[in-house]
Amino acid sequence: MTAPDVRRHDDADVLVGDVASALLDRLEAAQARGEVPQIGLTGGSIADQLHRELARRAPDSAVDWSRVVFWWGDERFVPRDSEDRNARQAREALLDHVGIDEANVHEVPASDEVVTAEEAAEAYSATMRSEGAGFFEVLMLGIGPDGHCASLFPGHPVLEARDAIAVAVHDSPKPPPDRVTLTFEAMDRCRAVWFIASGEGKADAVARALAPDGSIEETPARGVRGDETVWWLDAPAASGLPT
Repeated sequence: MTAPDVRRHDDADVLVGDVASALLDRLEAAQARGEVPQIGLTGGSIADQLHRELARRAPDSAVDWSRVVFWWGDERFVPRDSEDRNARQAREALLDHVGIDEANVHEVPASDEVVTAEEAAEAYSATMRSEGAGFFEVLMLGIGPDGHCASLFPGHPVLEARDAIAVAVHDSPKPPPDRVTLTFEAMDRCRAVWFIASGEGKADAVARALAPDGSIEETPARGVRGDETVWWLDAPAASGLPT
């Protein structure tokens, strides 16, 4: 694993445009090699902007979206039609518009499909074992102001999860309280991890995540590294980093 690559952009629009270009290029290259790339999506406002930009560019891209496999780094354990679900956000902004193969979209089971978040985590893990490639081409992650990524929160017991793909999260400090998240071990199995952060509210967390010293317990985003790790930042999100 190499040191993180930090890429700074003037504003959120430039950031989104550059991430979209890089992702499309990467998917095109993987498909040109004869692969069916598997990617992990994230939620949040900057991810929503990215998904909409990808959908806008899709008609002019060489990416065959029916030959892309979709996963999520985490999901809220709520009913399938809830606006809180990351998958619903991604479907409305991207997946409903680009000609996907529904068999390639792997959502975490919802609370109206299974009884507990533990059951959802077990089912998601089983699907990843049977349908996953063993690694992500790209796993996209956000970072919270507290330094969390996916649903791995500072000081939370699930930070210690081992020998597991996905686990249930209860008592999340950010609502809704029940969630399912990939573990550090699962997220580290990536050709590329891309953190995407926008806004001054993320600046302190970004700085802590990229600092030479610090703990994963305090800043969980420090704990995820791929073969390549890129931090895509707009100027406000990067404002706490050394110049």
